[in-house]
Amino acid sequence: MVDIVQRYNVPSRHAWLHGPRTGAPVEYDTRAGMWHVYGYHEAQQVVGDPATYSSDTMRVIPKHLLPSPDELSLEGFLTQIDPPEHGKLRKLVSSAFTRKVVADLEPRIAEVTHELLDAAADRGRFELVTDLAYPLPVIVIAELLGVPAGDRALFKKWADALFQRDAEFAIKETGGPDAELQAAIEPWKEMRDYLQAHVTERREAPRADLITRLVQAEVDGERLPDAQVVNFAMLLLLAGHITTTMLLGNTVLCLDAFPDQQERVRADRSVIPAVIEESLRYLTPFAALARSTVREVELGGVTIPADQLVMVWLAWANRDPLQFADPHVFDLGRDPNPHLAFGRGIHFCLGAPLARLEGRVALDILLDRRKELRSDPDDPVEFIPTPSMTGVRRLPLL
Repeated sequence: MVDIVQRYNVPSRHAWLHGPRTGAPVEYDTRAGMWHVYGYHEAQQVVGDPATYSSDTMRVIPKHLLPSPDELSLEGFLTQIDPPEHGKLRKLVSSAFTRKVVADLEPRIAEVTHELLDAAADRGRFELVTDLAYPLPVIVIAELLGVPAGDRALFKKWADALFQRDAEFAIKETGGPDAELQAAIEPWKEMRDYLQAHVTERREAPRADLITRLVQAEVDGERLPDAQVVNFAMLLLLAGHITTTMLLGNTVLCLDAFPDQQERVRADRSVIPAVIEESLRYLTPFAALARSTVREVELGGVTIPADQLVMVWLAWANRDPLQFADPHVFDLGRDPNPHLAFGRGIHFCLGAPLARLEGRVALDILLDRRKELRSDPDDPVEFIPTPSMTGVRRLPLL
């Protein structure tokens, strides 16, 4: 574990990568004004009980810390909605991610992967994130939504501005709106306006794409308002690529860190799904998710009052020794591997099947086309600075 931390200069804020944790499974953070959940079974309880732990976290954040609703609205964001509205909205897009629909994307995923690797070969150097791990899922989700994949530089600018920040969020700060949230306003507005233009166009000229499906969808006999459609599309565009980008980068990093495991995968491609699942556990992309308590509740031996912000650390839960034997070992033979990287329950990641397919196809082709997956010691790996995300933003390969 220490060798990995030193070799890749893993940021100290990614504490779960720096060795075993000591302490209770649930703790209160006085400075930040929120509760942290670290234990696997406690995390399961939180994500599996939406009646007690609401996804609407904005309700417990002091209003003076938030931008105005006109500046930043989460209307239509599935990750912030509770039942029964959540089920109705999720059903609208679930048909776009069925097992058959996702499986039918495999030839296109393979085609795009080869095209991107060909382009990188022509340039004579290969940086995994820029050349493959970012553009591949962006192209796929953009084509599904019906927005130009050629605009992916815009999408990256917005995603970086919204997610790649190095400050931790706290709800006990004084003064005006939180600086991190304020910094997100402009990219949020730009992305909102971009997608609003596509929504407006689809109302006039429908196409065979996911934005058109959202525009034409009805809930309880009524069409969705533009604000919900736009935020829905925004969530799909962001979540539809960020997870896969981190998943693919993290998986290649693991195979670089453990060359014996890389040789095992090369010799037997049938273990690629196991590689991806262990990568998701070992380097959990979205390391944390937030909930708010709607009533007083007992969890992990402590009492959490109502209307409290609860941060569930999936990355720590996925390394809980009470659930996983030798949790700091990257083990392709780990079976079962019930990690929580995609969440659990009603908010289980809608795009998980697509992310897994993209990771499997891309990794298989990478192993075919490159004799070894080895990082460049003269061009260091860079991690995403965000405390609640585990992923590389640069991974140059020899």
